Amino acid sequence: MPPLTPEQLAHFNHYGFVAVEDVLDPDTVIDPVIDEYAGVLDNLADKLLAEGKISSKHEELEFGDRVTQIYADSGEVHNKYFDFTLSVANVTPDTPFWVGPAVFNALTAPTLLDAVESLIGPEIYSNPVQHVRIKVPEKDAPRDDEGNVIYGAAPWHQDAGVVNPEADDTHLITVWFPLSDTDEQNGCLQVVPGSHRSEGVLTHCPGGKDVQGNLLIPESEFEVGKAVAVPLKKGDALFFSKYTVHSSFPNNSDRIRWSFDLRYHPVGQPTGRSFLPGFVARSRSNPESELHDATRWRGMWEQARASLAESNEPIFYRWDGSEAVCA
Repeated sequence: MPPLTPEQLAHFNHYGFVAVEDVLDPDTVIDPVIDEYAGVLDNLADKLLAEGKISSKHEELEFGDRVTQIYADSGEVHNKYFDFTLSVANVTPDTPFWVGPAVFNALTAPTLLDAVESLIGPEIYSNPVQHVRIKVPEKDAPRDDEGNVIYGAAPWHQDAGVVNPEADDTHLITVWFPLSDTDEQNGCLQVVPGSHRSEGVLTHCPGGKDVQGNLLIPESEFEVGKAVAVPLKKGDALFFSKYTVHSSFPNNSDRIRWSFDLRYHPVGQPTGRSFLPGFVARSRSNPESELHDATRWRGMWEQARASLAESNEPIFYRWDGSEAVCA
């Protein structure tokens, strides 16, 4: 696709976000990711069956229904098997993650990078704070001992709030796109227009039971009444500032909500999680520095896992809940 239009750039600058149609080709970028994850799910089903956690691999079901049924049968969320990052807690030498070539191809898709270049310039670094999020319908979702959905709606937050203060001056943007159509019913994002013009990072508080301990911004700290939903079709993408306040709706549908959220910033700026590996996705000034080898990328994550398994947990949350607005 061509770079973002002047109108799209003006919308991003004024409102802190812009939704763009047809950023990623479903046939050549998204469908290969879906096929790749079908293999990941096969391996997970084999493992859970061998451990006696499920009694059927549900091979007759398509991916969304199959992952929903396997999560329900096992009573557990297994998203770490699909995610292309590592948590910062309890990493072991065999903590699962997935960094396959189709995922790498999506992170480095030229059409996506063209749009990113419009926002941050031609020297583009792929930030390691990135996720695939598979949210099964809440009616079927595993729950904790108190009946709370284990992996449900995301609370109000800014993406600047989940990285170290070292990245406070980094020009970080988020690219969020679904692998299948998403709307309010199955848990699309909602954003607060203009919230990126707040005074930097708002205070995030440890969440309540409904958000499984995630950090959240109290609604007293922003104009929650201005929030707008951003439904997207497969192939579309949402771009937003690291200061844009956003959350997701719960998945009240009969289908999964399946999405990528990626982050990019100019080469040379701090990532906010220096213990995880990023890479140069595009460099007009030094093309030789770009990473094009998915196998090498996987090796970088394997090395990071080994290092984290041997070290103390890195600390990156800047709040502990003692702040006045968290009372």
